[in-house]
Amino acid sequence: MPRFFVTSSDISSSEDGLKITVRGDDAAHITRVLRMRLGERVEVCDDNSVEYETVVSSLGVEVTLDVISVKQSQNEPPYKATVYQALVKGDRFDTVIQKSTELGVCSIVPVITDRCMVKLTESDYSKKTERWQRIAYEAAKQCGRGVIPKVERPIMFRDAIKAASEADVPLFCFEGKGTLPITEQMPMQDKINSVSVFIGPEGGFSDDEATFAHESGMKMTGLGKRILRTETAAPFVLSCLSFKYEL
Repeated sequence: MPRFFVTSSDISSSEDGLKITVRGDDAAHITRVLRMRLGERVEVCDDNSVEYETVVSSLGVEVTLDVISVKQSQNEPPYKATVYQALVKGDRFDTVIQKSTELGVCSIVPVITDRCMVKLTESDYSKKTERWQRIAYEAAKQCGRGVIPKVERPIMFRDAIKAASEADVPLFCFEGKGTLPITEQMPMQDKINSVSVFIGPEGGFSDDEATFAHESGMKMTGLGKRILRTETAAPFVLSCLSFKYEL
């Protein structure tokens, strides 16, 4: 069943029950790409992670859906996970966003580190962030998420560390010395509220960055005996978290 996201303002009540109005690109997608017909079913999720099973009641520039059932989404992890990903070349950052969204991330923060090979100007930020947000949106639709992860604007390494260190479980993924396996860095209790996952660029973190992260309270975390590509690391950690705290 096709899935779309709306805001609470798109939902209205009438004598016939709840109705949802879909606008913009999603309305065009329903009408022109999917070529849906009246009476076909659509799944919709609002900004409170409430899911609506609906049927199409009108088509056009705006699409109207009649709600036939309502339930709270059960597809979100019991914790808030934020990925702090160093900027990387090519479409690797796109992969991180897509796979992290599928694996339950709450937000993704691009980070500018010492060894980043990608150099963005201030004018690039808005264009990149808009594109990245669209990737997160499409991935959230595809995998049945209850929320759309937020992709933030790029920030500097030290600012990112200060924010990441406030999580209940602040993981700094590092291939150098002084790390503990991820299995030892995850708390023994059955529940956590927040976790940050800090991932470096293709060339890894500098020694100064690793020292600052450690002194800021980040948990220096190893990801096994093999060195993972930067676009593999965040999905690997999120999978470990899901296995421990979700399944």
